[in-house]
Amino acid sequence: MSTFTLIDETRPVTVDATVRPDGVRLAPAAVERALGWTLKPEGLCRGPLCIPARGIVDADGVDLAGLAHTLGRPLALDADAGAAALGASAAERSAQLESLEAPDFTLPDVHGTPHTLSQYRGRKVFLLAYASW
Repeated sequence: MSTFTLIDETRPVTVDATVRPDGVRLAPAAVERALGWTLKPEGLCRGPLCIPARGIVDADGVDLAGLAHTLGRPLALDADAGAAALGASAAERSAQLESLEAPDFTLPDVHGTPHTLSQYRGRKVFLLAYASW
């Protein structure tokens, strides 16, 4: 068992993991703490929604890649570095785009004063982004 950093979209959580040649396994308690999915007899559940656990749960725990695939979420995994990142599913990204509402974020202005987008809800905002690449 080793320490592993799992990033759920933008929220990092440190969990114990078993790294095997065929993938990374997380204990059911770690999956519940990091992602909110609880292992029950009917499968992995979050609230009233349950997904089948057959094929993604074994004696070492929950297969992280199998879980990501079942949820339709992209996974970036570097087992040697002890880190993985789960992105939002295509359905979640599509719903966000259809809402035409930008996600909340906080960035500093040129003077270092932080500004959060939600502070300006209901007002017209001009965002200028620059990248050096």
